[in-house]
Amino acid sequence: MQTKIKTLREAKNLTQTELAEKSGLSLRTIQRIESGNIPKGFTLKAIAKTLEIEPENLFSKEENISIDRAKLINLSALAGLIIPFGGIILPAILTYRTQDSVNRELGKSVICVQIILAFVISVLLIVSPFIQRWFSIKFPLFLVPLIAFIVIKLWIIIKNGISLNQTNQLSIKLKNNFL
Repeated sequence: MQTKIKTLREAKNLTQTELAEKSGLSLRTIQRIESGNIPKGFTLKAIAKTLEIEPENLFSKEENISIDRAKLINLSALAGLIIPFGGIILPAILTYRTQDSVNRELGKSVICVQIILAFVISVLLIVSPFIQRWFSIKFPLFLVPLIAFIVIKLWIIIKNGISLNQTNQLSIKLKNNFL
């Protein structure tokens, strides 16, 4: 935060002494704040008023939010290729054990997509033997949705993984999460 106050002060072409005079604070107080002390109460309000900024905007927000957990959650959806519904269960466990709200929301988005995918493949696998019988198809029809499921699942996980690395966002997600 000290660099943000210093940056704002310098942007207004103020010296530490001028900021101290305009804010009604001592020069030593300004020096302490710029060296790392966090202002509170009257001091915070006085500096914010002088720099013409809201007090809460003096605090820098964490720019580089770590989304490593979201990457792990996305990758854990591969468990669905080995364990039935593992693409939902493992990401759900990792998501709900996550404390960080950003990673939790990204995890919920991953789970929602995996739930829809699992539902669609389940319906297709249940219906495929009936379609095979009705049309007297000799080829095992269940292989078509099964192979499509594997390809689509891999494509979604890879595309989201690339997007998480580049933009810290998921490229394939639902408009509204239902979790």
